[in-house]
Amino acid sequence: MPADPSPGIAGETPARSAGTPQRSAGTPQRSATDRPPRASATSAVEVRRSNRRSRTVSAYREGDRTIVLIPARMSEAEEQRWVNVMLDKLAAQESRRVFGDSELAERAERLSAQYFEGRARPASVRWVTNQNTRWGSCTPAEGSIRLSHRLQGMPEYVVDYVLVHELAHLLVPGHGPRFWRLLEAYPRTERARGYLEGVVAADRLPQLPAARGE
Repeated sequence: MPADPSPGIAGETPARSAGTPQRSAGTPQRSATDRPPRASATSAVEVRRSNRRSRTVSAYREGDRTIVLIPARMSEAEEQRWVNVMLDKLAAQESRRVFGDSELAERAERLSAQYFEGRARPASVRWVTNQNTRWGSCTPAEGSIRLSHRLQGMPEYVVDYVLVHELAHLLVPGHGPRFWRLLEAYPRTERARGYLEGVVAADRLPQLPAARGE
């Protein structure tokens, strides 16, 4: 793939307002009095309000969705603010994660099962340091997938997209219509492509001269 998505959890964050003391809360257990989960304006985010949760907000990944747990008493404006805060926390948390070849292979197996019914079966999946113009590559005859080390530290949905891209090449070698139809199964394809395009564009920006004294 030329260089032109395991569940992450953002730990509980106190949802404090002025004059409100901080109090921790455990993982919420849904009850008959809890409000049902409601999808936010972003389809990949689901907000769950709980009467059992009064002082904290937490978030975690569940497949292709992000679940944000908030107190039932929160206003709509507070909900949106905390959704944005927790999405940023998750992204920052994921960007610090660097996993090895074995975990990369496990992710590839899970993604193949999730999006290709397990039909894409790589013989090997590993990081390489000699791919500076490609994010990933695949040799279908050998069943090998290689990902550029430059992806390490990027959001997990981006790494997952590159894995899905290369897994699809095990089923369709070229970049024809059938290949791109396979990629449509991954819901964050456009978002991941936009992220990678932004990285490439940033790399092409001219370097400004350092200010005097720096």
